[in-house]
Formats: sequence, structure tokens, C-alpha cells
Amino acid sequence: MAKDMTLLWGSGSPPCWRLMIALEEKNLQGYNSTMLSFEKMEHKSEVVMKMNPRGQLPSFKHGSNLLNESYAACMYLESQFKSQGNKLIPDCPAEQAMMYQRMFEGLTLTQKMADVIYYTWKVPEEERHDSAVKRNKENLSTELKLWEGYLKKVNERKIHVDPKNFPSTVLLLLLLLLYMDILASPTIRLSSCHFEASAFTNCFKSKTQCIKKATESFNTVFGSLFPFFS
Repeated sequence: MAKDMTLLWGSGSPPCWRLMIALEEKNLQGYNSTMLSFEKMEHKSEVVMKMNPRGQLPSFKHGSNLLNESYAACMYLESQFKSQGNKLIPDCPAEQAMMYQRMFEGLTLTQKMADVIYYTWKVPEEERHDSAVKRNKENLSTELKLWEGYLKKVNERKIHVDPKNFPSTVLLLLLLLLYMDILASPTIRLSSCHFEASAFTNCFKSKTQCIKKATESFNTVFGSLFPFFS
């Protein structure tokens, strides 16, 4: 089944991790996997451009079906393999509404993270402004406080989180936050935000191996975070 799937991915990319973890959650091991180097600009190679004209990763193909947006690919996998592996989308209307809300709301968080993390990489030195840096950090700080509030509400309600029926979009969002903790300035690290994530401890424990596999090529940096899952 998975032999008819091809995934082109890049190390250190949360969208790539997202799709790789979804494949593991749906028990779709054995797909054709190729890791490409962003540093060597391999994501702009001919093989990628044929699958994704934007030259972005991940690039995913199932049979003749192409999906280059990671969320779209995750939703496609759940639709096509609904009865296989763990559920990625809950059946309860309230839980499903919350999942979709946080899933797409997370795009705002991602953008504000990128504004801070990649500012010096994308903006030429002569065009940089301290006021822009300050504004970006303040916007991200405000956004993180919003998400911290979401997590605190989960803890206060003492919600039981079932690892086998847990919306993976939530787990992947937390993985994205950990990614930010690796790359971001110390002034906005998660350790200073006091996130209350104890409600998700068992889910993290149950999915550690999956996360390790999806991030194995990023181990030199990400490895320091693995004690969090133990």
C-alpha cells in the first residue's frame, strides 16, 4: 500500500515532520522516502520541481495524486485510510471544530514565528530595523500567550488525552513550538513562557519513537529535547 507513495522531504522542516508523523500514525510505513538538503538547494532540483513547481518541501505523491501542502496531505491520508492506524480527525463535532480551528489558527503562529526566526536570514542587513525586530518579537510574544492560555485551559479542565484518539494536529503544533525553542532568540524561548503542557505527557511518551524517526536527521540539535518525552 505505502509502496505506491513517494515523499521528498528536508531535514529540520516542521511541515515535513507533520506529514511523516501522519504517515506513521496511519501505519503507512515502507513508502519511498528521499531526504533532500536545503543547504545544497536540492529542493529546487528538477525532481522536486516536477512534483512541486514552487520548489518546496514536502512533496508527496500517492499513485497519481500529488499533494504538496502538508496539512492537505495529512487530511488526505485520514480520508483515504480512515479505518487504519490512529485517528487524525475526531468524530465528535465539538472536538472536530476545535481541531480545525487550532489547525488553521496555527498558521498565524507559524507566520509570527517566521517573522522573528528568519528575519536576519531573509532581510538584507542594510534593510533591517531595530523597530521591526522589536515589533516582531512583541507580536510573537502576544501570540504565544494566547496559545499558553489554550494549554492552561486543557490542564484546568483535567482533560484525559487518549494517545490512540488524539488529534495529531495538536501534537504537531507542540512539535512546532519545540522547533521554535531550538532556533529562536533566547528572549522568546518557551522556557520563559511557562507553558502548562502536562495534559499531553502520555501522548508525547507514546509517540516518542515516531517523533524520533521523523527527526532523526535533525538529531544533533533536536536530541537535547528528547528527555522532555521520557
